[in-house]
Amino acid sequence: MYIELIVMNIQFIKNKFFNILYPIKYAYAHCDIPCGIYDPHRAQLDALTVVRMNQLINALADEPDDHQRQTKLARYMAVKESHAESCKNELRIIWADYFKPEHLEKYPDLHDLFWKTMKISSKTRQQVGLEAAEELLESVRKIAEIFWTTKGAKTQRQPSLQASGGELVYPLPK
Repeated sequence: MYIELIVMNIQFIKNKFFNILYPIKYAYAHCDIPCGIYDPHRAQLDALTVVRMNQLINALADEPDDHQRQTKLARYMAVKESHAESCKNELRIIWADYFKPEHLEKYPDLHDLFWKTMKISSKTRQQVGLEAAEELLESVRKIAEIFWTTKGAKTQRQPSLQASGGELVYPLPK
């Protein structure tokens, strides 16, 4: 029994030493196969969430300045920043992995639209501002419309039916 414990400890120490010398590196990606499955819907929901968090933050001005208000503010800010970053990530995947040179020929301003949308997303993380959040949502909707058009689908803007209001872009069935 003691020999088994000693052997187990030696293996444990050997594994720890090996992990120090050769640490595991993690790769994060949509899939990079490529699987061909892309959809701007999550980016739209992230942008809509950024809008909603800005609305909720602005509504805090009417509440008394106490620990509950501060807690709400911290939570709203964290969610706003998380969804702004998620929006950027979703768009990066579509931008880098989906769009091809033939799409850029048809939509020559596409790179500029993506670049500006990334900058707007960063702006929504850096400050509280409903105007920037709504600008982000509109830019993401434009990207969604182009995306679905490149897949041969017509699109329609529909009310989101969320507390934040706003519209989302959906592809129409063929």
